Amino acid sequence: MSDLKELYQEVILDHQKHPRNFGSLSDATHRQEGYNPLCGDRIIVYVKLLNNRIEGIAFQGSGCAISTASASMMTEAVKGKTIEEAEALFHAFHELVTGKPSETSACGKRPPLGKLAVFSGVREFPVRVKCATLAWHTLRAALMGWQGTVSTE
Repeated sequence: MSDLKELYQEVILDHQKHPRNFGSLSDATHRQEGYNPLCGDRIIVYVKLLNNRIEGIAFQGSGCAISTASASMMTEAVKGKTIEEAEALFHAFHELVTGKPSETSACGKRPPLGKLAVFSGVREFPVRVKCATLAWHTLRAALMGWQGTVSTE
């Protein structure tokens, strides 16, 4: 195994074992549930918006290592971002894990992914793409005010 793959695995396992921003957010302005029926992952994303900016974010739930690590790293990546910046990160992350160009790549506005690049290998395992993107789809739904549980199906 290459050193890079080992590092990626270590980062994912660290976030799975010690998720950041795990728990509820008592002053959340937005809340959304997500479910991945293939893997059984369940998540609730809490967001506190203030002046179009994500001032606080947390998540609760249970899921596989990829799902939990993705949710943990997502909360770190979007905290302090505007809704538009979070949307751009969503598209960039989705492109990373699916290998399919997104609408932001056509505009040349793809933000840097930083540590989120550890999920690049997920595209080799299509079933795991849904695990990696569940938290992101759930966050997007929360920010857009969608109703009902988000599903990866």
